[in-house]
Formats: sequence, C-alpha cells, structure tokens
Amino acid sequence: MKYQNDIDTALGQKKNYKSLVRKLKKKNTREVDNLFHTLHDEVFEEVDCLACANCCKTTSPIFRDVDVERLAKALRMPVAEFQKKYLTMDADRDWVLQTAPCPFLGEDNYCSVYEWRPKACREYPHTDRKNMLQILNLSLKNTEVCPAVAKIFFEISQRNQ
Repeated sequence: MKYQNDIDTALGQKKNYKSLVRKLKKKNTREVDNLFHTLHDEVFEEVDCLACANCCKTTSPIFRDVDVERLAKALRMPVAEFQKKYLTMDADRDWVLQTAPCPFLGEDNYCSVYEWRPKACREYPHTDRKNMLQILNLSLKNTEVCPAVAKIFFEISQRNQ
C-alpha cells in the first residue's frame, strides 16, 4: 500500500503521539484548530484517498437515522431491509456496518453510494473540524487507519519538539 509507511510510523510513534495529545489538550482551542486545519490542507494536497481507502476497508462509520433513510431511499429499499442487510447496532447503540470492507466500496476504491454516503464518511478524517480538542483521542486512533492523519500527527510532533 502506497501510504503504509505513514501508518507504520504512527504505530511506532503511538506512545509519543499520546504524549503529544496531552500537550495539545493544554493549548487553547483556536491554536489547536489552526494547527490541524493548516496541516489538513497541506497533507490533503499530497494524499490521494482513492489510492488508499483504508478507512473504508477497515472501519465503519456511524449511520445516523437520516443516513439510513437517505441510503435506503437511494437503493430503493425499505429502511428495515437496508438495516437488516447492511447494518448492526453496536454496544453504544449506534448503527454501524456488519462487515468490513464497506459493502459499497468498489475494487477501484470508489464508493458506489458516494452521493448518499453517511455524514461520518463525508467528514472523515475530521481533521478540519472546529474544536479539535474535543476529538483529539479519536484523531489519535485515526492515525492507525488514515495515512493523512498519521502525517498530520507526525508534522505536529516535529513542530512541537
């Protein structure tokens, strides 16, 4: 995989990245947001999600009711049938995919339901969100899945030595 080195680096740096998260949590929201948003833009000029699609291959987004309804309608299925065929309820009582990789991911890494995809997919990897402080732990976990997030954490760690 083209970006596997970024994920391997993140796995090797997990202890350091946890320490980085603790340091970032002591900073103000605007400073952390600016840091992540700047790096988000820089990294996504280099990273091609279609060359990777690891998020779609290994994890499941949360499907809100509105996501389920939109996808069921797009696929011309009753909501209950869509849920039964594709989803399961996790321990947090959220709808998630039954299987990985995502059943809507094509061999070419294109999403067959891209236009109707869940909000969580639209926003992934969440590194351009406001108030990054609230999701630093999630972002840390995403370094193990997304090479772009791994690159962002690497860059932050290099700038904060």
